[in-house]
Amino acid sequence: MIRAHIFISAAIIIGLGFLGMSQLGEAAGMAFLLGSMTLGGGFLICGLFSIKMLWHGIVGAGVLALLGVGRGVMNLPDLMKFLAGDRGRGLAPILEFIVFLVCGVLLVQVYKTWSAERLRKMMIEEEE
Repeated sequence: MIRAHIFISAAIIIGLGFLGMSQLGEAAGMAFLLGSMTLGGGFLICGLFSIKMLWHGIVGAGVLALLGVGRGVMNLPDLMKFLAGDRGRGLAPILEFIVFLVCGVLLVQVYKTWSAERLRKMMIEEEE
């Protein structure tokens, strides 16, 4: 389940990069595409890692999601300006907020998966 979530998150973020490229100006669109290809590509690599080494891929995706959430928090003031009517950056604040949400949901999923695995291992140790 988590592996599919990692791949879906990668696809959404990469897709948002192409959307940003088409909707934003040339310089801003290219910068957004580069960032989304970096983050989405990282998630894609983590998803591929999780095929052979499950926890390596999951932990890597969790770290990337944490970085995405951290960057998204830094973009929240721009979102507030956008909602207040300042359209100087175009749709960039909305696209950045969507990336923030995707990373946040993935981070919570990674934590829940890790927590369930830790609980499963504790139950096995109790039985022994």
